[in-house]
Amino acid sequence: MSCVVQPNGAATLTDRLKELPKVYFERLLETAPDIVIAVDRKGTVIFYNDGARNTLGFRDEDVLGRHVDSFYHSPEEARRVMQAMRDGDQDGPGRVKNFESTFHDARGEEVPVSISGSIIHDERGREQGSIGFAKDIREMRRRDRQITMAELAISLAHEVNTPLETAVNQSALVERYLKEHASREDYPKLHERVETINRALRRIQSIVERVGELADEGLYETTEYLPGRMMTDLGMQTTEAQPASSQHTANLQGSRVLVIDDDRDACASVADLLTAEGCNVITCPSGTEALRYLERADVDMVLSDVCMPDMDGHELFMEIRVRHPGLPVVLMTAYYFDKDHVIKRSKAEGLGDVIFKKPIDPNRLIELVESRVGR
Repeated sequence: MSCVVQPNGAATLTDRLKELPKVYFERLLETAPDIVIAVDRKGTVIFYNDGARNTLGFRDEDVLGRHVDSFYHSPEEARRVMQAMRDGDQDGPGRVKNFESTFHDARGEEVPVSISGSIIHDERGREQGSIGFAKDIREMRRRDRQITMAELAISLAHEVNTPLETAVNQSALVERYLKEHASREDYPKLHERVETINRALRRIQSIVERVGELADEGLYETTEYLPGRMMTDLGMQTTEAQPASSQHTANLQGSRVLVIDDDRDACASVADLLTAEGCNVITCPSGTEALRYLERADVDMVLSDVCMPDMDGHELFMEIRVRHPGLPVVLMTAYYFDKDHVIKRSKAEGLGDVIFKKPIDPNRLIELVESRVGR
């Protein structure tokens, strides 16, 4: 066999491959880690490699000479794969790439696979059989599920923490009201009810935070909660989460605070807390509206959520720094996972304070506002 020599004297890769003895290709197919199966024109298995033995568990005598549909859960699925190969893909008829199907192994368990294969023709174009490479994609699907579950956990933490913040803030306001207005006889019983609610809220907060940590780590254990049904083991400690700090007496009378959050209830609950301390609170549902307000009125500080529909916290912080130099800005985030690096970028630009987790300890919030307005 002669080679086509290129102008620089080197033969093409295709020509060199043609010169290799047939045993090279046989050895390559035999030792490939993926499943390699070849069939004749009748669909009878004539080749079955090490990768197939290791993945599917069948012995040569179990499959050689048998019809290829014995690997599938039904003859219809075997015909579907073969039809896809005949129809072809972007490279033309007679071949297929990354076509997903399902085999079953020697134990009867399903093995999802991605098949790439070609129909073999003789010199007259007659179909002689086919050969397919099938990759076990169970691990890939498991990783995809992990990614999906991590994204779900992050979304869950964010969505739960926002109404949880509202509940915590409102509970603090109820406790404050009881201290000021409940009789000495009624207060202990009512206070205990509020504390029961607070313990439950702190428990929920701990669970949500743990879910977020597991999503970030990507590692978790499972435990059986019903026969055959597994659940994630959150590894929660039995000790109760620590209660919020004791009531702080602040000097915020007359301070003007602009609170920005697209969640109406969360925004209102923060405003209620600060109003109870004597602040004059202005609320806005978006960064754009907040900037418009700042053009016509002065405030002592801005307290803004990180994630908003029109602009994120970093963009708002940068705009305020340019338009209103020296105005204190504090960012709040409903979840500590900073996907878009809003907090990181803001702190790099000089942002001083961030409240990383919601629900925010009401007393911590009041102390932070007091420190920023300088009262």
